[in-house]
Amino acid sequence: MRITLFALAGGAAAQSFISSNPGGAILAGRHAPSIAGFRNATVSISRGGLAVCVSGTITVTANTTSNIKFNLEIPQNQTQLSESFVELSTSGTPVTEEIVGGLLSAAGTFTIGATLCTPADNTKPKGVQLLTHGVGFDRYYWDFAPGYSYVDSAVQNGYAAFFYDRLGVGVSDKPDALKVVQAPLQVEIAHELAKKLRSGSYSDIAFEQVVGVGHSFGSAVTQGVTAHYPSALDAAILTGFTVNSTGINVFLLGLNFAIANENQPYRFPTLSNGYIVSGTAVSNQIAFFRAPGFDPAILALAEAMKATATLGELLTTTVVIAGAPDYTKPLAVVNGAEDLPFCFGNCSYPSNKAAIVQLALYPNVSASCFGTYLAPDTGHGLNLHYGAVGAYEYIQTFLKEHGLGL
Repeated sequence: MRITLFALAGGAAAQSFISSNPGGAILAGRHAPSIAGFRNATVSISRGGLAVCVSGTITVTANTTSNIKFNLEIPQNQTQLSESFVELSTSGTPVTEEIVGGLLSAAGTFTIGATLCTPADNTKPKGVQLLTHGVGFDRYYWDFAPGYSYVDSAVQNGYAAFFYDRLGVGVSDKPDALKVVQAPLQVEIAHELAKKLRSGSYSDIAFEQVVGVGHSFGSAVTQGVTAHYPSALDAAILTGFTVNSTGINVFLLGLNFAIANENQPYRFPTLSNGYIVSGTAVSNQIAFFRAPGFDPAILALAEAMKATATLGELLTTTVVIAGAPDYTKPLAVVNGAEDLPFCFGNCSYPSNKAAIVQLALYPNVSASCFGTYLAPDTGHGLNLHYGAVGAYEYIQTFLKEHGLGL
């Protein structure tokens, strides 16, 4: 991978970034993927500048009988929303047990915003990385800005990258925020996308290999795919993820969730009160960032681009995480060393929390097929830190060492 060094303002030590093509044009002789399978398609380069991409909307039909029926209503105002999170975070609270009322079916054919990027050298990748973002971001978490593009890292290593707005986020459909947009249905959508990537539904490319890469809630979804559909993925990379939940309540309270249509009235004027966003830039910093490992301009951009979450998915995040005894393929857990929700700020204390994922969930993934990496000076929003480049390099090397990619 080519690396360019940029010096930080104020004489700080130079940090590594993925090189970029900030000119914003598709280079001569480069061809974007076919628009086949996409509606309202546009062709562009990645935000990082090193991949050629097609973006648009796709349709995905999915169903589940495992959504949760909740005995509560969408909050009528901000006071009720804030109180809900305080009650859920209170020690010894019976609220969680009281609001669960059994299982619920959810199904539909959904419009999903998606992007497929391929290498700018016109190679035909046999592998694609299926990228599922977490709460607080849309699909562009994976292609955030020049120098902060996981997509560029993937395509520089010979992969295609497919990243999408989860249901309820970005330009994807926004159905009922409590009954429909929950983690179990998100798992089914991710599984359908993996199947479609293999079958050539997008850009007329039938990929031989599909690698699932998730972040945070997206890692819970990816992990759910490995548990329920162990043959769907050829490898799984879980970022911003462990089985330690001791920091979750602090994370949720730190986000200081606000009703999206009130906090961002020009962006989300028609959404129900079940769609929520982080309260302020300070909230974003507490939850996702760790100083001095980030550029304040990137925090400001994250605040400007912050995406919706739903009450339904926040209440069901752990529902889909399950033991995956039939999954035996390569697996890596990659975290910021100071991840707040899944490590309570220290992924190395009292031991490597990323390593415990194998013991807890993947009894038949051999030691030789498992790896971990902790990016220094990096919080939960891994991709938005200087330390992301080291994590990207680790992931692509891990996949290559296990026979994946070109």
